[in-house]
Formats: sequence, structure tokens, C-alpha cells
Amino acid sequence: MCSENIAPSVGNEVTASVSVASAVVKMLEKMGVQYAFGVSGGAIAPLWHSLENSSIQVVHFRHEAGAAFAATEAHFTSDRPVVVFTTAGPGITNAITGLYAARWDGAKVIFLSPSTSASQRGMWAFQETSAYTMPSADIFTTGKLFHYATTLESGEQLPEIARRLGLGLARPGSFVAHLSIPTAVQTSTAKTSWSKVNLIAPGVTVSEETVSECAELISRGKFAIWVGFGARNAAKEIRQLAETTGAAVMCSPRGKGIFPEDHPQFIGSTGFAGHKSVLRYMQQSRPLHTLVLGTRLGELTSFWNPAMIPLQSFLHVDIDPEVPGTAYPIAQTVAIQSDVKLFVRSLLKHLPKSPIETQQSLPKPECEIFSSFNTGAVRPEVLMNAIQQIIVDGSDALIIAEAGNSFAWGNYMLRFAQPERYRVSTGFGAMGHAVTGVVGAALVRNGKAVAIVGDGAMLMNSEVSTAVKYKIPAVWIVLNDSCYNMCAQGTTMQGFNNLDIEIPQGDFVKIAQGMGADGIRIETESDIQLALEKAMLSSVPFVVDVVIDPTRLAPIGSRIENLILQNTSV
Repeated sequence: MCSENIAPSVGNEVTASVSVASAVVKMLEKMGVQYAFGVSGGAIAPLWHSLENSSIQVVHFRHEAGAAFAATEAHFTSDRPVVVFTTAGPGITNAITGLYAARWDGAKVIFLSPSTSASQRGMWAFQETSAYTMPSADIFTTGKLFHYATTLESGEQLPEIARRLGLGLARPGSFVAHLSIPTAVQTSTAKTSWSKVNLIAPGVTVSEETVSECAELISRGKFAIWVGFGARNAAKEIRQLAETTGAAVMCSPRGKGIFPEDHPQFIGSTGFAGHKSVLRYMQQSRPLHTLVLGTRLGELTSFWNPAMIPLQSFLHVDIDPEVPGTAYPIAQTVAIQSDVKLFVRSLLKHLPKSPIETQQSLPKPECEIFSSFNTGAVRPEVLMNAIQQIIVDGSDALIIAEAGNSFAWGNYMLRFAQPERYRVSTGFGAMGHAVTGVVGAALVRNGKAVAIVGDGAMLMNSEVSTAVKYKIPAVWIVLNDSCYNMCAQGTTMQGFNNLDIEIPQGDFVKIAQGMGADGIRIETESDIQLALEKAMLSSVPFVVDVVIDPTRLAPIGSRIENLILQNTSV
């Protein structure tokens, strides 16, 4: 949520005649929640019923992890908190992977779950959810999974819970909370009320003196800008900064499109499936300073490659004070805790108003175009070229790339000129994130969202059925190569052969049509354009099943080299 937004208010809505379940839902409505994704069950029934009878749109998923992944993408599309709900026991544990991804990716998600009523705890209740049967650390307590977690044992706790949730949602960055409500408590009466509280999100920025010092540093010589996902609300300001200073600009995988990739000052994306042009720049024209905006510089963004260290220092801007210096502890780093947009705005005031000449001979990202078609299985490069032309350039659809070769090809070959057109999870990197997240994104957009996925992920957890039920216009483009191909290619590079990576080839069109969706199968490159056009025109969920040539090596070499280095540096 943008640091300049006013956070939701919690109003004086609870009376003695309202159940705890109804009170909780009223509280969520006041906090700006518009969507609740989950899987039902008996233990959550009272709360589920209250959600269904509220202004919040409830979407009933097929798997709890899918609901949580979809909630993450719905948050990034709407900039509002999204609720995930499950039943007890396995409902909770099924959701945990998606909730971890939400926290790693920086989403705002409120998780609602039931727990066993106090009088039945320790008695082997069905799907018992209590400290007797489940680990309390992190699941039911504030910690590494949840920024805030509590068990609601009485309606009298609601004012404090509302205050804690409001504060968490108001702060910049991620906030994932868990409210566990015993089944008996859900139907009990909320006898308390609380006064209205307006919480304003603070604009985290630094002093003018610090900004002035940064302006002085970057004015002394050549510098570069490294843009990450945390800078997505500052696209206009970053472009102005780049054009004012002539700086070279590169981006993290999640930062694609924040600075236009067709701009003459853009030198490429970094990290996993990144562009060699970035390393050429650092080798031939290494800057004195690199201004890092909103990225942790984690493994898949930097591979901690020492070649990315500037001659003098990183100027690292992030809202999280623990981020700067973590990825490159040996490098000189000026740590700046600030909202990126506010910082860049302040920085611009200290720089000349007229743009200076762009650095000469900046390297450009490589771009491979195929002028002819093969008659055999589809080369992924040809498919990506068509996706660029028809979907990226020809529509406003959001594209989400799945963990694996799908992300590698997407990051390497697709080019975006606008922010928030491309999404991938490079932190937790769970398979199934894109194939289910696309449902949440398309629902909130009320328009097309496209997932580029592998056959392994599509078989894992796709939520096509959910999209059919709620008439969500999601599109899945399946790279069907009959194997876990990033594993196949990566382990071969590491010297491990003859591993079991094959998947019996599925017909994803038949599977989709069996659930009420539509689809088309692509077996030759000449069929790609018409198939993608049909998918984008479809008013129903649509699966494009592409028979991919598995021998085409994805651009994952830097990732494998880093793994090999880890294996030799114990």
C-alpha cells in the first residue's frame, strides 16, 4: 500500500446484538477489504456465512494454497488488503505456503482461521487445532510467518485487534496477519464497541541534509540506477531522475517495466535470466555509485556477484532499515531508510533542472528475433516473441510468470514499457503461485491476466475450475515439454544425470474443457499467432497448451553457476 495513502478507519460499528463473526467482518469492511478467498469447512461456517452476507466478495477456491497465492496477486492489483479464510487443521497448513509467499513478496493479507473451542482442546476433536496438536510458534504467534497473530477468545479483544490490524495495514511494505477464532467464539456475542480511529500511513523519508549529500555524491561522476519492485509507485520520478542525470538504468526481475525497457538509458534486467548487457556495462563503464531503489539485491536479483559492486558505494534506499548492506556486506553502502517516491522527489530538487546528455554507448539488452518457423515442436523463444507482440504490446493484460523455465524465458525475452504489467515471485518462488495467482489478478482487474507456466505447475494447482465458476477471464499459456525442464537442464549443468524428471504429456485443453473452460493446442510455430489472439478475445477462462521443444536451453546459466559456487564454498 502506498505510503501516502490514508489507512482504513475502524468505526463504532459493534453492538451487543452482533455476533463476533459479524463484528469481525464489519471491521474488515471498514479496513477496505473487498475480497475474501478461501476454502470452507464446518469450523469456519459462522464466519464464512458472515462474509457471504457482507459487501466483501467471497471466492471459494479448490485449494487453500491457491487462495493464498491469488490473494497476493489480488492485493498487488488492487492495493488493498485481501482476506484468506480456511477451516481448521489441514486447511491452515495447506495455506501456509501461500501465506509465506505473501510475506516474502510484500503483500497485505489477513488470514482468518478457526481453532478448536476451549472446552474441547486436548480431547482429540476432529481436525483439532490447538497447542495440543499443532506448533503454536509462528502459526498462532507473531513471528517469521505473521507480522501479527492472535487467538480471539472473546469479543472484548476486538478493539485491540482492530487497532493492531489498522496499524499494520497503514505501514508501508508487507503485512500478513492471522486471526484465529475458535468456533464457539465465532457465534458468541460481541459486547464491546470502540471509537473511530483514523490511521494515517507515515511517509518514511530522510532529512534534506541526507538527500543533499546523496545528490553531491551522484554529481561527482558516472552513476547507475538499480530499480526494484519496491519502487513501483515511483516510475514517473525515476524516469525524470534518469533523464535529468543521464544515468544508466537496470532493473531486478520484479522491477521490469518500472523504467521503460525500450528507453535508450535502459541497459537490462539483472540476476536470474538477466541480460549480459548489464555485466558488459559494469565491466566497461563501472559507475562510481549505484543508486539502489526498492530491492533487497537478493540472490535472484544479484547472485551477489562482485562485478555488480560500484567503484565507491551503493546508495541503497529502502523502507526496511535492515535491507541496505545485507546482500553486499563487503561493499561500502550508504543506507537510506525512505519511501522511494518521496526520496527521489526530494533528490530531484537538489539536481539541475535541465536534462544532461545521456551516457554514450550504453549496452543494450540482447533481443533474438526468429524470422522463420520450424515444423516441429515450438521453440520457447518463438513463443515469447509472439507473446511480446500480441499480449505485451497488443493489450494491457498483466502477465505473471511461474517459477522455473517460464520465468527464465519471460524475464529474458519480454520487454515492458509500463510498471505493474509483469509479476513473478523471486523470493519464496513457490510452484503454483502464477497458475493460481492469475485468478486473483484477473478478478480484481475485471480483465485479462495471463499466466506463463510449465506443465508441472499446471498439474500441481491451477484453479481453472474456480475461474470457470466466477467467470474470471484468466489465460494460462502452458509450456508443455513433458518434464520438469528447469530441473532437467539445471541438474545436467551441475553434472547430475539420469534423474527422473519426465512427466507423461497431458492434454491441457481437454482438461480445461472438462471443467467448462476453453482452450487451444499449439503443436507448430505457425499456429501461435492465431491461438494467442483467440485466447485474448475469449470471454471465458482459456488455456493455451503449447507443445514446447524441451531441448532449447533456457537462460538459467547464471543461477546454476551460483549453485555450483555454493556447493564448493562450504
